[in-house]
Amino acid sequence: MVSDTILGPLPEDWDTATLGDACRCGGGDVQTGPFGSQLHASDFLDDGVPSIMPQNIGENRVLAQGIARYSRRGDVERRALIREEQDGWLCGTGCLRVRVGAGVADPLFLSYYLGHPDVRSWIVRHAIGATMLNLNTSILSALPVVLPPLPEQHAIAAILGALDDKIELNRRMKQTLEAMAQALFKSWFVDFDPVRAKAEGRRPFGMDAETTALFPDSFEYSELGETPSGWELAPLSSVSEILSGGNPKTNVSAFWGGDIPWVSVADTVPGPYITYTQKTITDGGVANSAAALLPPETVIITARGTVGNTALISKPMAINQSCYGLVGRAEIGQLFLLHLVRDHVSRLKAAAHGSVFETITRSTFDAVLVVRPANAAIHKFESQVRPLFDRILCNQRESAALADIRDALLPKLLSGEIRAGEARRVAEAAF
Repeated sequence: MVSDTILGPLPEDWDTATLGDACRCGGGDVQTGPFGSQLHASDFLDDGVPSIMPQNIGENRVLAQGIARYSRRGDVERRALIREEQDGWLCGTGCLRVRVGAGVADPLFLSYYLGHPDVRSWIVRHAIGATMLNLNTSILSALPVVLPPLPEQHAIAAILGALDDKIELNRRMKQTLEAMAQALFKSWFVDFDPVRAKAEGRRPFGMDAETTALFPDSFEYSELGETPSGWELAPLSSVSEILSGGNPKTNVSAFWGGDIPWVSVADTVPGPYITYTQKTITDGGVANSAAALLPPETVIITARGTVGNTALISKPMAINQSCYGLVGRAEIGQLFLLHLVRDHVSRLKAAAHGSVFETITRSTFDAVLVVRPANAAIHKFESQVRPLFDRILCNQRESAALADIRDALLPKLLSGEIRAGEARRVAEAAF
């Protein structure tokens, strides 16, 4: 037993222990990942067994996918529960593996406990290292944990897990819808499948006569190779207006914390829509900097440091100096523009320059030629993918709302401030 519960007063029937003791009582342990420093680049294969590193750990899920493991170096607040589909994966040296065994703690409950803001603060305070924070088995084993009766643990885990499962389902749906839109763009405007079919005397597969008529029936040779007859080549800068960002002075508090989302590189993933930004600015911040309020669905591309992330803003937002905003010219729709930019990201990155960091400048957009289809074909693409992106945005907003509910319930459930029955009614109302 330990007196330091981190979370304050608890219900009388709740137990406490250190993480190490809880694991040992259940037959588990806290171990350093055995792999990583012993492996060299030549040891990794495209189809080999995955080795989970700290950067693979997302919000309680492995981003490439989980057994409860915890990051050991760098961002020591990350944790993810390993699911059945990750059975047999390797735990890298940058991580700690936590096995709780049986009969003492529910692994899913414990994974949420490790995500409690006060628990994360404890871990940061006790981590060692001036330049990069480190955890070891001794530090993590000493972490005070709260252990409600197992039925209560199961109930808490089920409530929070249901919210996360819905968020994960939305994420997978988003990926599927994005892939559908990307496949259509590639077929029409990269591989030119409809043009190729017409040139060969065939009707494009799955395409009605009205849509078929929007595409040429022959090719011509250009600087980019074989391109549809009549479709123009143009610099990327000529098909989109390029808007710069700005950074309000950080030492003027009146410029920060307002109602205007302010996009930085970190906000551009996972996308495709940016619905939330880590920082916000005020009207004064906009008026006293190069920042400007950009219209919804402006295409954002990161231009410095991490180059080539792309996303759409979901509402009026400002951007910082590490990003550009792109707005289509002359009937170029924003969804078409997003896919066009994504298709040419590798060329933009290749044309970037900088002695320390890669940097995209306005001249970079001048240097990249693209195929500009006829307006009618662009409009048709927009109409085809618009329902997909409307659904994506709806799912992203729903996931953000569910995450807010989860984050509000988590500390209250884990401290016993509210009990599972009350929280279950809140969660059910969100679905």
